[in-house]
Amino acid sequence: MKVGKLSRREMLLVSGLLPLVEIGESLDVAAQNKPEKHKTMNENKNIYDCIIVGGGPTGLSAALTLGRVRRRVLICDKGNPRNAPAREAHTFFTRDGTNPLELLKIGREQLKLYKTIEFQPIGVKEIKKTGAQFEVIFDDGATKKSRKVLLAFGVKDEFPNIENFAEFWGKSVFHCPFCHGYEVRDQPLAVVGNGEAGVGMAALLKSWSADLVLCTNGKTELSADQRKLLEKHNVAVREEKIIRFEGANGHLETIVFETGEKLARRGMLIRLKQHLRSDLAEKLGCEISDSGFIKVADANETSVKGVYAAGDVTSPMQAISVAVAQGSLAAGPGVNHALSQEDFV
Repeated sequence: MKVGKLSRREMLLVSGLLPLVEIGESLDVAAQNKPEKHKTMNENKNIYDCIIVGGGPTGLSAALTLGRVRRRVLICDKGNPRNAPAREAHTFFTRDGTNPLELLKIGREQLKLYKTIEFQPIGVKEIKKTGAQFEVIFDDGATKKSRKVLLAFGVKDEFPNIENFAEFWGKSVFHCPFCHGYEVRDQPLAVVGNGEAGVGMAALLKSWSADLVLCTNGKTELSADQRKLLEKHNVAVREEKIIRFEGANGHLETIVFETGEKLARRGMLIRLKQHLRSDLAEKLGCEISDSGFIKVADANETSVKGVYAAGDVTSPMQAISVAVAQGSLAAGPGVNHALSQEDFV
């Protein structure tokens, strides 16, 4: 037997590793020669997996969830978020005190990592259900098709007829004490409300200040027992109509009543009437609750199959943390689960 230097192939053959190496080499060659496939689960570039109407915390959260599953997503948003007047956003873990517009900017920046997510700064005029798909018509007349739709366009607050109200809204005059109450803690505060709701708001705001006045902004609807309860907790009641707020740089200083009398206050809790920012849900045939919100079932699907809704449009529980959670819920267990079931047949 001739003994000499063994080749690499001979050494591998003796060791028993040759079959494994050859398999690996053949796979490498095949991978190099194989054309790159479209790396999204939906290979039809003419249709999106989901079009999201609204690019606030809810819409961005939903897009992030879907982007991580490589779904083709289009976010449509024309700006002007509801919380734009606020200087800071609170009760949102790791981002407490961040400016709301900065928060959205960070969210959009992080979505750039996911190449299947697109953003379009435009509003949606109409959505038509065509079989199992949807045709989305934008404000400029352009159209796109999508397998699912997520409505996250939010609500609009109806300001009361009080002079200078907008100047203080979202700053020292607020609808959520968890978001704004800490900044005016231990200051003289006011609640605008009446009846049982007014008493409940006063009880809530007591956690932030002992100096509290309930303004019914007109004739009181308080019962005798409710008045006694308020008196017990040192909450004064003012029934005069409010005509004006006074202060500077968004900081409330004085409430002016129709009598001309003034009340020094540094903050105010008020619950405003609201309405949906868009009539898209109604036009689609989605059920609307008596309180004006879009009705949703499990995983935030509306009464129209394939249409989902999340965030402020579905609930009076309105906070960024809630909106983000709802967006993720609608996207994952909702939209993505439905798409997976449709594709896995």
